[in-house]
Amino acid sequence: MMLPVIYRGIARIEFDESIDWYDVQRDGLGEEFESEIQRAIEGIATHPRRFPIVERDVRQSPVDRFPFCIYYRIRSGRIVVISVFHNSRDPAEWQGRS
Repeated sequence: MMLPVIYRGIARIEFDESIDWYDVQRDGLGEEFESEIQRAIEGIATHPRRFPIVERDVRQSPVDRFPFCIYYRIRSGRIVVISVFHNSRDPAEWQGRS
């Protein structure tokens, strides 16, 4: 069973800005990034407990092909994405959201 997924506002902004950044780097790369994120989200929604807890109840899923992780919680039968996070950034940024 696949759980519904919602993005917190800042997570959606990170995701959209990253798509735009990759599109500037190479035509079509933003679309490839978006597809990889969507594939990771589908994996999370299908098997939400598969990925490790990294802080309190926040779980971390790596993204294939791109240096990103998705941080999320399982809440009331749904997935709440709190960050689509580039691995070179300071983790305190997403941790402050939890």
